[in-house]
Amino acid sequence: MPISTGYQALLAQANARIKTISVEQAKGMVHQADVQFVDIRDVRELQRTGKIAGAFHAPRGMLEFWVDPASPYHKPLFAQPLTFVLYCQSGWRSALATDTLKMMGMDNVCHIEGGFSAWQQAGGTTEKVD
Repeated sequence: MPISTGYQALLAQANARIKTISVEQAKGMVHQADVQFVDIRDVRELQRTGKIAGAFHAPRGMLEFWVDPASPYHKPLFAQPLTFVLYCQSGWRSALATDTLKMMGMDNVCHIEGGFSAWQQAGGTTEKVD
């Protein structure tokens, strides 16, 4: 059975609705007290490549549940008055995740264009994950 909407269309729709920041913009935000970077990659990806220094790990499959205060899995971090900067490896998953969080009512969320790959290529600070 063919699908009606492919991933490229989903990404285009999401990108039209969300805020995307460049790696250089993200690098300028990394030490701001009111900004929290959120790595939504699978834990195996973090173990293999590390993460942005100081980033909080929220697996893509749990993100909506961790954000929603009504969820039994809610993480209080997401109720803080912070700007949340999401990223994945290439920026695709984080674009869709940012769009979902916007649909949930979060206005203080954006994602990094090109994801962690672009961050590494630009010499962004990373840390190992065990």
